Amino acid sequence: MNTRFTLEDIHPHLKARMQQRGVTQQEIERALSEGQEAADAKPGTLGKVMVLPYQAEWEGRFYEQKEVTVYYRIKDERVVPLTVKARYGRDFAGGKRT
Repeated sequence: MNTRFTLEDIHPHLKARMQQRGVTQQEIERALSEGQEAADAKPGTLGKVMVLPYQAEWEGRFYEQKEVTVYYRIKDERVVPLTVKARYGRDFAGGKRT
């Protein structure tokens, strides 16, 4: 699966969510290529989740990890990201940790 895309390929709504939730294009690509299947993806939509080391502040609080979940579809053999979620914390129960 080709997980690479450019920000120009991303819908403006997703770009806004990425900025709002503190998720980078590289984190999305990594979750797509290395993450585990997201069990909460809706029918017709696929999802990947990955726990990444963070060791930084987000909105004034320090967090050890960031869990990134990407929901997407496959169109013409290409990944089409639909939305992304981020959770900040530590010791997440799901997702591949690195």
